[in-house]
Amino acid sequence: MTTKLTATQQSVLKIAAQHEDRAIRWPDRLKGGAIKKVADALTSAGLARYEGDVLVATDEGLRAVGADPDSKPVTGGTRREGTKQARLIEMLQRPEGASISEIVAEFGWQPHTARGAIAGALKKKLGLTVTSEKIEGRGRVYRITE
Repeated sequence: MTTKLTATQQSVLKIAAQHEDRAIRWPDRLKGGAIKKVADALTSAGLARYEGDVLVATDEGLRAVGADPDSKPVTGGTRREGTKQARLIEMLQRPEGASISEIVAEFGWQPHTARGAIAGALKKKLGLTVTSEKIEGRGRVYRITE
């Protein structure tokens, strides 16, 4: 039997598959009632279950999005070497991180494109934790933290 999933259900299950704890991580755009609706649908279909207060993907939930429940997850999702995204991740993983102006200079992007890549591709899609701090002389510096 194939379970028809909404885009949101697919997204949260795919992200859960990328983490060892399998915990469901809710997108910022999803709020109270919508979270409950998605959570209820996942649990009633057997794709997720509560472990204490945390909703986690089941083996069936991982299979529903093409993930192998027996394989060790790769935190942060699948990455291809040599892409702009991979290069951006490398910049942000350096101990000194990277400022928007450094990212703009490296890729030839506009500042809003650099910020969008960090918020959209890295944080939301790959589930990476990106921190920022204002540093004298460099401006706001972004880093990927584990």
